[in-house]
Amino acid sequence: MKFIVSSSQLLKQLQVLGGVINSNNTLPILDNFLFELSENQLKASASDLETTMSSTIDVESKDNGSIAINARLLLDTLKTFPDQPLTFKTEGENTIEISSDQGKYDMAFFSGEEFPKAVELPSPSSTAVPAQILATAISKTIFAAGNDDLRPVMSGVFFQFSSKDLTFVATDAHKLVKYTRTDVTADKTAEFIMPKKPLNLLKGILGGTEENVTIEYNDTNAKFTFDNVVLVCRLIDGKYPNYEAVIPKENPNKLTVDRASFLNSVRRVSIFSSKTTHQIRLKMAGTELNISAEDLDYANKADERLSCDYQGDDMQIGFNSRFLSEMLNNLSSNDVLIEMSLPNRAGILTPIDGTDEGEQVTMLVMPVMLNS
Repeated sequence: MKFIVSSSQLLKQLQVLGGVINSNNTLPILDNFLFELSENQLKASASDLETTMSSTIDVESKDNGSIAINARLLLDTLKTFPDQPLTFKTEGENTIEISSDQGKYDMAFFSGEEFPKAVELPSPSSTAVPAQILATAISKTIFAAGNDDLRPVMSGVFFQFSSKDLTFVATDAHKLVKYTRTDVTADKTAEFIMPKKPLNLLKGILGGTEENVTIEYNDTNAKFTFDNVVLVCRLIDGKYPNYEAVIPKENPNKLTVDRASFLNSVRRVSIFSSKTTHQIRLKMAGTELNISAEDLDYANKADERLSCDYQGDDMQIGFNSRFLSEMLNNLSSNDVLIEMSLPNRAGILTPIDGTDEGEQVTMLVMPVMLNS
């Protein structure tokens, strides 16, 4: 089996696939890339059994065959080459020779037959989503997903498709993000929970494509197809919590504030907050917002004032500054609206401007009890 390929093109594709490979695999074959050659097309794949990703690269060849090559060794070698054509040629039973302008390099390979096959989805449902919209939906929600192994359903992003809109939700019980697009719809209603790892892989590569992503899914797996890439992953099994029930409906106290100034204040003040609770206090009265934090253990204290537009009763509420910073950082609007009802009820953040037509973002952050 022999093929000629551009070193930079191969490296670019394999670096993306490399994100699938775990550092400690249960099966040694999973430390490899699978190369499947059918004449002018080379399909490279990587898998961790839960997620399998493959991409197709144009090569010069007349051969067919499949082999598995050590991923780390191949990536380390490719990174050192300037852009040039490389010739891959199998020698004997288990050696592949790579020829470059500089020299020749021999690597061991394994039979492609040993590599686990990607899951096939029999008669799946299908929805097409523009790549940019899917990339935005992932980056707006994924940071709010949990890391708790005991609650696996909350460690992923909930996809909810209907004939009216597409909704993406993530929560870790302290913060929640709901991202809705009314400008994209599905033929029929469906919902599933996507794990973080394949979403992070998608987020990294969707930015550069203008095409639609075809999402096919059944009860156990989902498949994403776009450009020359196919990603198949196992879904998280379980029922997603009823997130609508935790979003407070009546929020009479409304605070409108400049997002960038508010974010900078929260970041500064939080340096002086307790290292265990990260608690900051917001005090609203009239047109003034007072942000303060105190670390009693070290006698550190900070207090800032911001001008704002506040409508409602004077109130004080405590938040975890890390959650608040993450949310404000994830919005791109100039101004942000924070709606609250009581100091022990969740606050809701929504961007006032800077959203696309048909785009809705709702962020919810649970309060922390203030020590009066």
